[in-house]
Amino acid sequence: MVIALSLSPEAREFMEITAQLEPVQCEKRKLRREITLASVENRDTRELRKRFAALDRDQKTARLEKRLAELQPRLMKSSDPEDLPAIDRQRVAAFYRCE
Repeated sequence: MVIALSLSPEAREFMEITAQLEPVQCEKRKLRREITLASVENRDTRELRKRFAALDRDQKTARLEKRLAELQPRLMKSSDPEDLPAIDRQRVAAFYRCE
């Protein structure tokens, strides 16, 4: 992934962390779908929920997600007009890579 140099340091950090978390977020999205489908089909969802909870318990993931939460308010107030569009492009691209 190419990160533009004109972005603020917070935006670059946010995008780097988001890229690191992409595999976990893809797995969570997949598990959410499977849980929903299993619920609709009246199948047992316990194992799927355990797998989802295990992803949330991972300390590295939790630390990275906490840092994203700290950066988000700063980015909303960013004076750099390219920060939010760049982050949005990365988010959309990640979404389609997960499919």
